[in-house]
Amino acid sequence: MKDQVKVDCAPSPVESCDSNGSLSLEKNHGGAPLHNDESEDEPIQTILSARGKPVKVWADFDDAMDLADKASYLELTPEEDKKLCRKIDLHMFPLMSLLYAIQYMDKTSNGNAAIMGLITDLKMVGDQYSWASSAFYFGYLGGLFVLPPLLQKSKYFMKTLAAIIILWGMVLIVHAAPNVNFASFVFLRCLLGFLESAITPAFTVITAQYWRKEEHFLRICIWFGFNGFGAIWGCSIAYGLFIRADVYSIPAWKIVFIVNGCITVFVDFLMLFILPDAPQKAWFLSKREKLLLILRIKGNQQGFGNHRIKKHQIWEAFRDLRTWIYFFYAISASIPNGGITNFQTILLHGDFEYTTKQTLVISIAISFVSWLGVPLFGYASSYYLKKKSKYLGSCLIWSIISLVIVLLGVCLLAFLESSKQGRLAGLVFILLSPVALISVLANISANTLGYTKKWTVMSIMLIGYCAGNIAGPHTFIESQAPHYQGAKVTLVVCFAVGIALLTGLYILNVSENKKRDRYAMENTMEENAIQNIEFADLTDFENPLFRYTL
Repeated sequence: MKDQVKVDCAPSPVESCDSNGSLSLEKNHGGAPLHNDESEDEPIQTILSARGKPVKVWADFDDAMDLADKASYLELTPEEDKKLCRKIDLHMFPLMSLLYAIQYMDKTSNGNAAIMGLITDLKMVGDQYSWASSAFYFGYLGGLFVLPPLLQKSKYFMKTLAAIIILWGMVLIVHAAPNVNFASFVFLRCLLGFLESAITPAFTVITAQYWRKEEHFLRICIWFGFNGFGAIWGCSIAYGLFIRADVYSIPAWKIVFIVNGCITVFVDFLMLFILPDAPQKAWFLSKREKLLLILRIKGNQQGFGNHRIKKHQIWEAFRDLRTWIYFFYAISASIPNGGITNFQTILLHGDFEYTTKQTLVISIAISFVSWLGVPLFGYASSYYLKKKSKYLGSCLIWSIISLVIVLLGVCLLAFLESSKQGRLAGLVFILLSPVALISVLANISANTLGYTKKWTVMSIMLIGYCAGNIAGPHTFIESQAPHYQGAKVTLVVCFAVGIALLTGLYILNVSENKKRDRYAMENTMEENAIQNIEFADLTDFENPLFRYTL
């Protein structure tokens, strides 16, 4: 049975039917349909949430509301749905995936440069390399308080994001300046992190704008999985430069930063001209297809976005238990990420005793596991979801499975001292760990309603991500080199905690959905009074029709 709600109609809009029998909301005094130009200072309607609490609906709707009335006259056939999804995939995904690969390539350029002479040339001693690695995430942390709110407020979303990316490419190039020393290098890493903090929140919001919530996990697996391609690309560039290092007038590790920075700027210009600021401005969609997109995402119970920062949604984000599960999971996942990202090449070079050339080649080879393996989990979830499997269609179940495999891998890495091949296999398994972080991003994308709340929850989660990545490099203690046994044990503990947290998130979502279903069964009310409520920019706590994806 569909969820239905009770409406308090004093004061409230009245309902009217057009010639096609489609209901629309109208003001009592004016008779005009409600759109974003209505007053935002007083509620236009009061509804009951899924738990029976009164919720005021205000006139500052989602951007998609402007097209919702027109779209209600259309019907989205399965054939048109597939064609539209394929068209969006073809126009949005290549550049999104490529850009995400580049941001990871830029992020890991530090590790490649480290074994090419960076540490020696900048005279780093003790834990200075660890602090240089952490500096990126100190900047990232600061950027979360500036760039996500800026992107939410901007009506030129993609142009603003492009400007940020151009700056980050230029900062990367400056890493190779002749007068760079340890202090200036740390400052540049901090600035790079500040600018890159816009990417993951922006891509998560874009995913929610264009695809159905059951499609989010697979899409995020694909663009996030391109981290593996970024690692392959970055290591290939580093390898090519290293074997010809004697022909350059500057150190090869500096050329790594110059090349990566130039690639970033070039791809950003492509993004500027190809990716639209918002779905309603998408040049590759016809007018009819833009209306069909409204119908396509209607089941998400969220639309394109809202540019007003709403304090009550910020407060709700802090009260939501899911926010803190995301936060603590991000810490538990990012401590290993921060360590492995910056010390993988150093482990291969020192602990496994491979030469610099061998290290770069092996890094290229094992990165295919991330690039190809991570999307496979997304495809598996999508396949079983279409088969309507109760458990195997869940992205959280697949993320827990991936973490069990990763936990096995880190145990091999930490405790199988007698076999170098076994420890290398363990290191390879760790590259599947992004699957679980992707499931958290997919949950935020699909399960966090309210545009301000979504940005807030994403920022809180990424604060945990920064904290973990700042701490991660410091688990690799210089006195424990080259084996870093303490860091390896830390990996075991962190992934075990991650399994417990995601299991708790799954149980929480299942329990809440059952409560909402019971309440809907017991309180059958008239649904017509809330047509297009999915575009009213309500939160997941407020929207009575919403159910959490698993």
